[in-house]
Amino acid sequence: MASVWLDGLFLPGVGVGEVTRTEAGTGLTAIVLPEGARGAVHIAGGAPATRETPVLEPDHLVPGPDAVVLTGGSAFGLRTAEGAMAALAARQRGFRAGHHRVPIVVAAALFDLEYGRPEILSVEDGVLAVTRAWQGLQIVSAGSYGAGSGATVGKLRGPERAMKGGQAALTLVTSDGLRIGVLVVVNAVGSVVDGQGRLIAGPLGDDGRPDDMDYAFRGSLDDMPFGQATTLGVVITNAGLSKGELLRVAKMAHTGLARTIRPVHTPWDGDALFAVSVGAVPASAGRVGVPAADLVASAVIRAVRSANTRT
Repeated sequence: MASVWLDGLFLPGVGVGEVTRTEAGTGLTAIVLPEGARGAVHIAGGAPATRETPVLEPDHLVPGPDAVVLTGGSAFGLRTAEGAMAALAARQRGFRAGHHRVPIVVAAALFDLEYGRPEILSVEDGVLAVTRAWQGLQIVSAGSYGAGSGATVGKLRGPERAMKGGQAALTLVTSDGLRIGVLVVVNAVGSVVDGQGRLIAGPLGDDGRPDDMDYAFRGSLDDMPFGQATTLGVVITNAGLSKGELLRVAKMAHTGLARTIRPVHTPWDGDALFAVSVGAVPASAGRVGVPAADLVASAVIRAVRSANTRT
């Protein structure tokens, strides 16, 4: 079946807003979703920093989020979700609870506090990101932008030997109307490899070039600093999937991380992928999950290559 890949997050009703604090080496990316979105999340890393993720469990009342916030700043950065919530409330978005609407904003943070200038993202940054997303923007800046501003990869020899990580988004469009979009923010302990297992980014050697994987693994993992990594992402589709089916999609999408990040899902990464449905196109979880993993793998490579080829 014919299909095309687009550079960005092109799904009906979806908007993306970025805040990049270049000097501070941090930022966030907010994805605003249309009303009626359903969502799930799967966390495979050992050091997550998240907000409101329990509402996405299949047996919970709320069907899905109004927005997903991916942010730098470790757990401090989760405050940006408060700003996102305020911005959505001002636009009368949210889950109906009596006479009120309560915006459902799920969020996940990565650790970038040792990159750039120590500065914590604010509630106002969350407001700004949602305001930009509300404009319907769907292009995502690939590389060290948004939540990927302070992202790094290849930390097995310490943060001073790491290379840049970053963010990227891709969307698959099929001839029968199915759309699957992914946005990833890559900030991993591990190195990044391409589809043939060739090293793209990893711990820098004494010559300033990334070391091969075998050399990196000779170092001791016992001395890794806690919680200084995490790869985040979201899969969005217009397929009419339930929360349970979306959970399966999120789990399948994690295989895209495993193909490109080595090691992945470590005790020091908080790797989390959200999966969201914004439509009713007939399709199974399997039909969405398989290409979602491919898209995630390709987006990881694009994010890291973009971050390390731009000044």
